Amino acid sequence: MTNTNSPSSPPLDDRSRALRRLILDGFFGGGRGHVPSALSLVEILRVLYDDVLRHRPAEPKWAARDRCILSKGHGCLALYAILADKGYFATDVLKSFCRRDSILGGHPEICTPGVETSTGALGHGLSVGIGMALAARLQKRPSRVFVVMGDGEQDEGSVWEAAMCASKHRLDNLVGIVDYNKLQSFGPIEEIQPLAPLADKYKAFGWAVREVDGHDVAALHRCLSGVPFGARKPSLVLAHTVKGKGIDFIESDANWHHKSTVPTDVHNKLYEALES
Repeated sequence: MTNTNSPSSPPLDDRSRALRRLILDGFFGGGRGHVPSALSLVEILRVLYDDVLRHRPAEPKWAARDRCILSKGHGCLALYAILADKGYFATDVLKSFCRRDSILGGHPEICTPGVETSTGALGHGLSVGIGMALAARLQKRPSRVFVVMGDGEQDEGSVWEAAMCASKHRLDNLVGIVDYNKLQSFGPIEEIQPLAPLADKYKAFGWAVREVDGHDVAALHRCLSGVPFGARKPSLVLAHTVKGKGIDFIESDANWHHKSTVPTDVHNKLYEALES
């Protein structure tokens, strides 16, 4: 299936491929996972943790840190990969993904160093982010809150209740990011629940909105370094991505949304496709 609505992104560089290898390490270690949903997130999380967020891996609970909430919790393999890469825990821990007694669950949990809140039930992350942004304001902390959501997640009514609330409170320390890969678990967004014009909808709810190629590292850096986009307004980034980005035979294929069994020979094909 070809996703004709996604941008023609620059080729993946060595760092983006290395992070994807870590995702595959976790996937094969646990024997299950939402790989395409993680692969579409890599550059978004990479730019956040490399260049934008104020955070301290050696001091995960540093009070003045920025908060990043992965509301689309099923994409957690990408978050785990970047947290391991940054030193929140050892990269070898990725191979324990979803195993008994592992700190890495199938959705993010607060027992994992660097994870701000437990997520997985879609539609809740933005509301939690509002609470964190309000707390930062009341406590006069410089902390900003970044909430990464899925596009299928926009079907949840709680997202739009939160969007109204964020605008009401003029939370310019709150940034929503939509991983806009245009494919959800059962098929294309346009067939299941069309979202367009999504940017205009958020603008009508009082948000300042920008759109960006979600796999273009330089463009993401320019965009996310410019928050807030409007005075006394929450910011929304529509990051146009490709589900499964980097592995051509699973890109934009809803059949790969989640896998719990993958033959050994397919393991090698995934790595080989990533390198090619």
